[in-house]
Amino acid sequence: MSTPTRYIRRIGVVGAGTMGAAIAALAASAGVPVVLLDIPGDERDRNGPAKRGIDRALKAKLEAFMDRERAGLITIGNTEDDLGKFGDCDWIIEAIVEQLEPKRALYERLEGIVSPTAIVSSNTSGIPMRQLIEGRSESFRRRFVGAHFFNPPRYLRLLELIPTDDTDPDVLATVERFGRRVLGKGTVIAKDVPGFIGNRIGLYGIVQTLRLMERFELSIDEVDALTGPLIGRPRSATFRTADIAGLDVIAHVTTQLAETTGEDFALPEWVNALVAKGALGEKSGAGFYRRDGRNILTLDPATGEYEPQAELRTPEIGAIVKLPLEQRLPAVLDLPGKYGEFLTELFQTTTHYLIERTPEIAYDLASVDRAMEWGFGWEMGPFKQLQIIGTARGWPEPGLLQNFPAGNTTVEGAISLKVLRSEGKIVREAKEAALLDLGDGVLLLEFTSGARLNALGEGILRMLDTAMKLVESDGYAGLVIANEDQRAFSAGANLALVLSLAQEGAWDEIDASIRSFQRAVTSLRRVPFPVVVAPAGMALGGGAELVLHADHVQAHAEAYIGLVEAGVGLIPAGGGTKELLMRFTRDLTPYNEADTFEAARRAFMLIGMAETSTSALHARRLGFLRQGDRVTMNRDYLIADAKAAVLALAPDYVTPMSPPITVLGRETLGNLRYGVWSMREAGQITDHDVEIGHKLAYVLAGGDGPPREVTEQDLLDLEREAFLSLAGTRKTQERIAHTLKTGKPLRN
Repeated sequence: MSTPTRYIRRIGVVGAGTMGAAIAALAASAGVPVVLLDIPGDERDRNGPAKRGIDRALKAKLEAFMDRERAGLITIGNTEDDLGKFGDCDWIIEAIVEQLEPKRALYERLEGIVSPTAIVSSNTSGIPMRQLIEGRSESFRRRFVGAHFFNPPRYLRLLELIPTDDTDPDVLATVERFGRRVLGKGTVIAKDVPGFIGNRIGLYGIVQTLRLMERFELSIDEVDALTGPLIGRPRSATFRTADIAGLDVIAHVTTQLAETTGEDFALPEWVNALVAKGALGEKSGAGFYRRDGRNILTLDPATGEYEPQAELRTPEIGAIVKLPLEQRLPAVLDLPGKYGEFLTELFQTTTHYLIERTPEIAYDLASVDRAMEWGFGWEMGPFKQLQIIGTARGWPEPGLLQNFPAGNTTVEGAISLKVLRSEGKIVREAKEAALLDLGDGVLLLEFTSGARLNALGEGILRMLDTAMKLVESDGYAGLVIANEDQRAFSAGANLALVLSLAQEGAWDEIDASIRSFQRAVTSLRRVPFPVVVAPAGMALGGGAELVLHADHVQAHAEAYIGLVEAGVGLIPAGGGTKELLMRFTRDLTPYNEADTFEAARRAFMLIGMAETSTSALHARRLGFLRQGDRVTMNRDYLIADAKAAVLALAPDYVTPMSPPITVLGRETLGNLRYGVWSMREAGQITDHDVEIGHKLAYVLAGGDGPPREVTEQDLLDLEREAFLSLAGTRKTQERIAHTLKTGKPLRN
């Protein structure tokens, strides 16, 4: 693809429905100003429909904005009074009703208003682009390209780009690069046919799943158990995914596909009945599932009633569920009875359709795999699965795999640790961590204990120490700390070990472990080279403490950072409490009249409430990230961006100082304890929460006594003492045990 020469500085979106508002929210989250228009409202508020679209996006259960404040980047209006606001937009995205004629009428109006260089796109999920632009000028047709986002746009990475025969290659390259780098999308070029790639393959699979469910007399719970993580698909599997997307949306798109392709996409009648009565899934409160307080009930299609969920457990599934996906896929087809028969039939039916349709819908095999991985959350695309299962079963390779273009399986400009491993770039490797050479004098520390969400054990700390020594002794420019785990950078300390040692009364061992972790974390700022931490997914507890102590953070947009120890009855003792207090205190230094208690109060609220960011942008607002830390929207580029940050810092890097700060002692202690008392009186916290709050307040006050200067080590010592004291209480041990067993906090 050619290098683009155009710039996209402002985006226009027409249609403030579910998709249009969410696309606007994504662009605004990326820092791009947006003009969002919808049909006019009544005389009281002509912009009411657009305003309501933003309100829905702000209230959505799956948050559309990465930071609510970014909603301020969106200018609203209506299509009768404000179409001229698109005059300075570089890219206009149409997301109105899925009907041909209204779209054509809109394009006719846009052609006389938008800039002669502005790109125009449709977010249609199935209408061919060539039909949409019939009757438009040559100039308009050259600047038009399909851009189909998947819902919800923030979380589903796929952006299908559909050029027509008239689309200017520079237009396609501009949208592709902007989508990939600025919006963080996984972009796929699709052919201009109904359903494009993702919906054509994905919805065919859903329809076949529904039909085979009836044939094999399976329940919704059984099907979702069989078509979720067991076969490398999301936990939402089939029916939960449909509830999130909306049953009305699925019904509309399958009907549209049937009409435009002549293929059979008919849904079972009981599904159509749900749509007819308004049981549309998540947005209507009920669909295939329904929430009942904290419980989730499952529909019984035979009776139309909702029943308690039934977990599917068999010895055979239990034996294979923890195997790597490459081993799981062939094994699930051999499950005994109807479960194995169902999955075998589903795989064979959808594979036949895949092989038959791919030349019609895609330019290469990699695009199909990526469409299903990025659009439907599959861990592995269908052609990759076919090769694994075919090899395991000794099947002959289909001719399509031999004769059709494979496509580029790597992302241009990205760094893949999997590829580096295949190229022999491993410098050191142990059970829990590894060191890899990123090239250009940059070393990377990777956490590899993914089964435990990269819990920070002795193995990782030893490898961190090895990394520090190697960078200095071998003349590396610096160190990146990152991994490619889709769930977590690190979920923190090994709680099971903490609980075991506490129950044994091994306090000296716990004390030594905390000291070791404190030394490891603070060492990130005591070496003569830059250390860049690149979190993605969960960075909790000890994982957050690593983030806080980095010279620079290159965070993925979906980084969920938090010091959550209070939820298990502890306080952060790896420098997290210390670091927030010192960071917030120094933030106040330029302001002569600032109340220095505010630094302790701010840290207390973050730690005491175990607040976790909902995105990297939110983490910056909370204070877990600094203004100079950067955000990468596309996960594929996270490690490459972190490497670039090391190389930018390295030439004139100087080890930073950590001067003392002034703490207020008993003044802070009294104020914070009064706040804790007020919350207890209001019934908001328990007696044990009060004890935790008092311990945290003591650390943030720098102990009892008058105002004075304290060093980093003074605060680390206070952290460690508070942690040990709380770990010795019965209620904290109960909280840890409950969290380990259920994954949920206990309020005892």
